[in-house]
Amino acid sequence: MALRFHKMHGLGNDFVVIDAREGAVAMDAARARALADRRTGVGCDQLILIGPADDADVSMRIFNADGSEVSACGNATRCVPVLVGRDVTVRTAAGLLHARLEEGGAAVDMGPPRFGWDEVPLAYPMDTAALPLAWGELARPAAASMGNPHLAFFVPDHMAVPLEALGPEIEHDAAFPERINVNVATILSRTHVAMRTWERGAGLTQACGTGACATFASGRRLRLLDERVRMDLPGGTLTLSEQDGRILMQGPATHVFTGETEL
Repeated sequence: MALRFHKMHGLGNDFVVIDAREGAVAMDAARARALADRRTGVGCDQLILIGPADDADVSMRIFNADGSEVSACGNATRCVPVLVGRDVTVRTAAGLLHARLEEGGAAVDMGPPRFGWDEVPLAYPMDTAALPLAWGELARPAAASMGNPHLAFFVPDHMAVPLEALGPEIEHDAAFPERINVNVATILSRTHVAMRTWERGAGLTQACGTGACATFASGRRLRLLDERVRMDLPGGTLTLSEQDGRILMQGPATHVFTGETEL
């Protein structure tokens, strides 16, 4: 059976997007993992399944490259209005998101950050503003959820951190029952941050939308950042702002090509 798909990306965080609004497409961990394989499949960081929704314009399911299903993906959410061609409300497992089409990309209301230890979630109560934990040179991160669990380490030089080595160790630490995404960020000014991310189930990526939002939210909570910032990621730049306790994200989203593959 031939499967039609769209290859898209947000700042180099790349997706295989399947539009299943007209007809259901069966998806599970094994199939998602096969499609995401960069050697024997199409290749992507995440597989995105767009479908109908009772209470929104579309629904979105998200599978990491390792086949694990997750609740949110900021960069993929920006791709949805680009694919559909208009502003949309998107039903995700993390809640309802509003995405507005803009020239070259989209703006998304990502909702309020969650800082409760059981909301992230953590395995036991800890101060999520500065977890009493350390891995090598990385210590006392802030923790937050933007639909996905994130740690934010504010460091002098985010490029000097051996994230390839520390990322997997932190991701699978027993303190994080749903695993964890790891962000290392350098605050260049109160309105400018540079960041890299190790994504659970995908590894190093060019950009992480929910990671950028969680890091910004944690920086705001710690009074390190103003209410609007430029966030530089390896794949490009996002603009993040806080309005009435909600995190707004603006940035590029690109449709690369449409293809077919055999399921």
